[in-house]
Amino acid sequence: MKFWYVYIMSNKPNGVIYIGVTDDIEERIKEHKLKMNPNSFSARYNCDKLIYFEEFDRNKEAMIREKRFKKWKRDWKIKLIEEMNPSWMDLSLNWNLDNRKFKNERE
Repeated sequence: MKFWYVYIMSNKPNGVIYIGVTDDIEERIKEHKLKMNPNSFSARYNCDKLIYFEEFDRNKEAMIREKRFKKWKRDWKIKLIEEMNPSWMDLSLNWNLDNRKFKNERE
């Protein structure tokens, strides 16, 4: 079964927040960390830490949730993040992401 994810990236605790949706969270997080699109919002503001995510069975649900998140006030987003991840720790640190594929593409 394929899952969809709404995720939040940041550059530091209480820093810049980026909200996205994907069907392959590991690959998408690698793209953010390696700044595959250097002109993107997340690259410009160094949003390379996964601080929150939710999993969905269908992409429609995930896309609706993402749109709702983006409309929320910043205080609401921070409260949501801190309920799951009070220290704003990078949740992807223990994922053992293999960045070789992307490094080769960038060279």
